[in-house]
Amino acid sequence: MTLEIRGLTRKFAGCNALEEVDLSIAPGEFLALLGPSGSGKTTLLRILAGLDFPDGGEIKANGRDLLSVSARDRKVGLVFQHYALFRHLTVAENVAFGLRVRRWRTRPGRAEISARVETLLERVQLAGLGSRYPAQLSGGQRQRVALARALAVEPDILLLDEPFGALDAKVRVSLRRWLRGLHEELGLTTIFVTHDQEEALELSDRIAVMNRGRMEQVDTPERVYHDAASPFVCEFIGSANRVNLSRGARGFAAAEWMPGPAPWGDEVDRAIAYVRPQHLALDVSSAAGQRGWLAQLRHIYLAGSVAHLELDVPALKQQLEADVASEDLPRLGLRAGMTLHVSPKRAIIFPASGSEPGAETRWVWNGERAAAVVPARGERVVNGIF
Repeated sequence: MTLEIRGLTRKFAGCNALEEVDLSIAPGEFLALLGPSGSGKTTLLRILAGLDFPDGGEIKANGRDLLSVSARDRKVGLVFQHYALFRHLTVAENVAFGLRVRRWRTRPGRAEISARVETLLERVQLAGLGSRYPAQLSGGQRQRVALARALAVEPDILLLDEPFGALDAKVRVSLRRWLRGLHEELGLTTIFVTHDQEEALELSDRIAVMNRGRMEQVDTPERVYHDAASPFVCEFIGSANRVNLSRGARGFAAAEWMPGPAPWGDEVDRAIAYVRPQHLALDVSSAAGQRGWLAQLRHIYLAGSVAHLELDVPALKQQLEADVASEDLPRLGLRAGMTLHVSPKRAIIFPASGSEPGAETRWVWNGERAAAVVPARGERVVNGIF
């Protein structure tokens, strides 16, 4: 099913839960709605499910006005974070519930319902557990029962509201990969609400990053992570070092890694560079004329295959974080207390508030030169080296 959301707004007590939301969802797509608490993710999901109504805007499903269709007739499967299973019903009865409450003209016969429930329990790896009650199941099993109940009504859209939020980390990893496989097998249009960045990056075809009721960026996981469209996305998705740049008598202060003039010329007085920890180049040699900042390695935090380095940079009056593979520590000769040079291999740079030539403009530094990115015109390489 193709979904087209245009100008959707929703207010609660004068506050905008959703503000002019535009979003297109393709058939069979797995879309993650990602954002902090209060960003509007669940509100949007509830409107799609028919449990809430917008103050303005429209939703088209295959060209049909979805808002004029009752929740009962939308063919939407909804899975909640805390399962919402009926404790007095068995697993099989929970899965069959949506079929048994249908209008009698569309309600399948008892034999068909039983056969469908048995098939679904096999599909969600719960065969033989239909006679148990929810209290007799683990958290992961209960979540699969909730998913089977949503699938029983043969939905065109599957809505998942933080379905793994109540589970421990190991169960979450196994269930989300299983869910992605099930999505591909059934070919459903799936919308997945989460505040877990790792889940969104691993599961989805596209991510819609929400903030204060607005869409900050809608793109593939790779582009959302590596080519963030706003400072909020840079700071919310993954880890990023924030470096303030300001114009001084000798050019841009704190920008010693720039071998030439800034590409924006005289248009911007202040800018902010975001650098991922893995995009910081480290040089332990003492050769003169090195590009970058002088830093002291204060601490090494080992986290399995990755080592997080805490760097104190006097020129910036702040600390930076760099990531390297744990196995590379001996080869690089890194140890706490040593002095080294650090410089960005890649950075996304935004004009600071109040000095930007255009709110959408940003610059992507790739280690040699910069590209100015303006969504209306695409990406272009600026003359000169940055």
